Formats: sequence, structure tokens, C-alpha cells
Amino acid sequence: METRFNSSGVAGLEDHLGYWMRRVSNQVSGGFARALEERETAVAEWVLLRLLFEREEASPAELAQAMGMTRGAVSKIVAKVQAKDWVVSSEDPEDGRALRLRLTRKGQRVVPELAEIADRNDTQFFRCLSRKERAELRRLLVKLTECNEIRGIAVE
Repeated sequence: METRFNSSGVAGLEDHLGYWMRRVSNQVSGGFARALEERETAVAEWVLLRLLFEREEASPAELAQAMGMTRGAVSKIVAKVQAKDWVVSSEDPEDGRALRLRLTRKGQRVVPELAEIADRNDTQFFRCLSRKERAELRRLLVKLTECNEIRGIAVE
């Protein structure tokens, strides 16, 4: 796609790839966030739960690093999921000052339910793309992520 310039030499809004990526991202992530809100859950809570589901347990510092957030921000998320009885904390056996977080049984049951919401959101939004096109889009997005050294997990 060739960039078009107006008479003042300024590229058009729709000529920027970032414009299209933002439009798409807003719709995909907005739809997912609205679906999670129906379950009284935030995207950041989902990300934290999903990380614990994979790791079995982690410290708040490990989660903060993985999520690209401050420890304080992660502590607020942890408090919310603890209030829902999805996560429990215990002392780290090697360092009594540190905490280890893990999913409760209730938390282990809710992760697949929330994952289904994420799957439905992807299916709904990307239904117009063939399997091959979805794979190519994913490959290109991963390449952009690696090329630009994007760290952390998108939570907003």
C-alpha cells in the first residue's frame, strides 16, 4: 500500500498501519473486556489467573515482571482475585518475607470458563479470515513483537 500525501505533504490518517492496528485492537480487546465484565472480571485479572494456571504458583514480583506492571498494580489485582476466592497466598518457604500465589480450586475451575470467552471473542472477530490468514497474521504480529522487543503482556 502506498502512502498518499495531501496537498500539504501530510500522509492521510488511513495510510498509517498503526491506525488500522489500533482500530482492530480496540474492537478485539473491547469486545473481550465487555464479555469479561459480564463475569465481573477485568482483563488484568484474567491475565494474572492465566499466568498462575500455567505456572501453578508464582510470586507477585514474578507476575509483575511477566505482566509488565508494577508490584503495586499487581498487588491490587491480587487483592481482587483473592476476594473472589480464586487465588490464595502463602509464605515462601525459602524467604518468609515473600509470598507465593496459587489458584484455589475455584480459580482452577474459572480459568477454562474465561478462556472459553477469549476463544469465542477470537472466533467472532476473526471469522472472516481463513485458517491460513489467521496463521499469517499471528506470524506477522509475533515478528513485530520480537523485532520491537515488546515485553510484558497486554492487560489493557
